[in-house]
Amino acid sequence: MDVLIVGAGSMGTWFGDAIDASVAFADVDPDAAAAAADRIEDAEVAALEGDDRYDVVCLAVPMTHVEDAVADHAPRARRAVVDVSGVMEPALEAMQNCAADLERLSLHPLFAPERAPGSIAVVRDRDGPATEALLEALEARGNDLVETTPAEHDEAMETVQATTHAAVLAFALAADGSAVPDGFETPIYDRLETLAEQVTDGSPRVYADIQDAFDGADAVAAAAAEIASADGREFEELYREAGERWANDADTPGDADPATDDHADGSDTT
Repeated sequence: MDVLIVGAGSMGTWFGDAIDASVAFADVDPDAAAAAADRIEDAEVAALEGDDRYDVVCLAVPMTHVEDAVADHAPRARRAVVDVSGVMEPALEAMQNCAADLERLSLHPLFAPERAPGSIAVVRDRDGPATEALLEALEARGNDLVETTPAEHDEAMETVQATTHAAVLAFALAADGSAVPDGFETPIYDRLETLAEQVTDGSPRVYADIQDAFDGADAVAAAAAEIASADGREFEELYREAGERWANDADTPGDADPATDDHADGSDTT
């Protein structure tokens, strides 16, 4: 099976290395395509606007460009179209419009490529042997496939990515680490400092794309404003409300063992 990967960033390179197929990379930056091909045995560089066809076309582009990428490159696929963009509803809608007769699969690795393997959100929009072979290869590499729906995934990403990132970045901007003398750190501060360092070590464009694609920052801003304006009694009520909400979440089956690592999509991803 031969696979064209459109997008030679970290996520496209991860996908090319994780599957069992002949891989070619195409990218708006030819040097990036060449670099990705050099990292994977027997991989090649393909023309971005070529007419060569492949068994599978995988879109590993920023989520803000995935719909256009599907329209441009789905005609190059013989059997299947796949995306690893990190947003599922728009990607799959574009695939349905442009690749109605082909297998269709949307994947979202819930980890940064350097932390692979990990959990991968999966929507099998139109099953078939090509996409099944890709999933088997990903599973064989130690990844955990999490079946979902486009709506469930995108709604979850509002909290898991957009809200979470906004909250951590707000802390990073509001806190003044230089004003904290050595030895004054608390366990909670240490954890937030670690998260701030992790998030701000990524790609600003990726995090900006996530905020554009999913709501979340407004909720963080509203909550912070409510806390800032609360008097003592109101603050206690907000504190109790937060505690009850998270206590209820912790009691939900399957939530007893939270992940120890956030992911950085699409190349956070996210």
